[in-house]
Amino acid sequence: MNTESAVPLVEPRVRPALDPGFRPAVLATRAFAALVEASGGGVPVRIALEQADGSVFHYRTAVLPASHASAAANERYLERLVKFLLWARGGWRIYVDGPGPLAAALASHYTESHAGRFDADFVGVSIFDHPLEVVSTRDLPAERSVTRPLGRHLDGCRIGFDLGGSDRKAAAVIDGRVVFSDETVWDPYHKPDPQYHYDGIMDSLKKAAAHLPRLDAIGGSAAGVYVNNRVKAGSLFRGVPKDVFDRRVRDLFLDVRKAWGGVPLEVVNDGEVTALAGSMSLGANAILGIALGTSTAAGYVTSEGNITSWLNELAFVPIDYDPAAPVDEWSGDYGVGSQYFSQQCVARLMEPAGIDAPRDMPYPERLKVVQSLMADGDTRARRIYQTIGTYLGYGVAHFAAFYDLRHVLVLGRVTSGPGGDDIVSGARHVLEIEFPDLAGQIAFHVPDEHDKRHGQAIAAASLPELPQKP
Repeated sequence: MNTESAVPLVEPRVRPALDPGFRPAVLATRAFAALVEASGGGVPVRIALEQADGSVFHYRTAVLPASHASAAANERYLERLVKFLLWARGGWRIYVDGPGPLAAALASHYTESHAGRFDADFVGVSIFDHPLEVVSTRDLPAERSVTRPLGRHLDGCRIGFDLGGSDRKAAAVIDGRVVFSDETVWDPYHKPDPQYHYDGIMDSLKKAAAHLPRLDAIGGSAAGVYVNNRVKAGSLFRGVPKDVFDRRVRDLFLDVRKAWGGVPLEVVNDGEVTALAGSMSLGANAILGIALGTSTAAGYVTSEGNITSWLNELAFVPIDYDPAAPVDEWSGDYGVGSQYFSQQCVARLMEPAGIDAPRDMPYPERLKVVQSLMADGDTRARRIYQTIGTYLGYGVAHFAAFYDLRHVLVLGRVTSGPGGDDIVSGARHVLEIEFPDLAGQIAFHVPDEHDKRHGQAIAAASLPELPQKP
């Protein structure tokens, strides 16, 4: 066990083939909890996150007494925990019922560190339209939240689309049956003019609409946060200046709906559609969908088959507690999901695997190189997938502390081909070795080729509900 970072760093029993320095968040938090228990139970801490609509989510934990020899671990432990809650649950006001100095240190983190300011600006201001606040108090607001059904409407002639960082997909669907599908490569991340995004979306919709006798509804998924079809934040629009974003991007999908005669249209986060597609395909709930694409997308369907107002932005939650872990180039933080469950991860692992690639080669092209080598039985490529599988196993074990999980659906471009099987088998192996209680509780699923091609499109197309006929 290494305590140089204050929070205990525990070497995993299953070591990633290409990352010997990996120190899983789940093992660090469990080791910290053991220290707290050994100290006599520690000091209780209650946390509440409040969203703009009044939803409030609670979380309970405990920290070490101030007199404990390892009490310096408290600040980092609380900051990493709250970061997970902030990106998984979401909120603009954080209530802390615990030691005052810890609440003060947390508040300082969000104003004085680069990573903290990114979180505060993105989650608080961009998503919830409020400056992020940390409130030290013994009186937490009552917990309250609302879940709602999502999609599952298959009647009529519909278009389903999915906007990713490297490609966009669209499908024509008639009464739940895909009659046309199309995939187009694009590069939206760093385009400063949103006309590029609008034109691309319209092009895909027109291709799909040409295969329908009429258009009743449009449903779509995209990376980012969407409220009432308005863009609150999205990685697809990272290159758009803020003033242009406010003026032209926020209502982009409202403009799309207007261009199609005002038909019912609904756009949600791609992770939610991933989870919905899994729930529809498996006929199961309590499911977390994780898409390993250009970045990481995730969504969650409750045990009742509904969605929540949670963010589920697992691209930014801490996975690795080693301070020397890879740094996310957007948020500036280390050890977060985007570096472990994505094309970025594949690209990062090519060098330690001994696979050469030009430094300016885009991530999708690097992935193609690795997939081609994997198809030829190259052991270097296989070690990349095995490493990602180990990451995923420890990541899912960590997620299980925050989600009621029975099923994990794993998909995305990184999982295409034989490497996807190594990722899932590697994750299962981690649970069997380190977390046998979870191994018997959580089932992993990989969509078959039909569901990979059509499941997401059908789920997206099913989002809008058609008006009832008089």
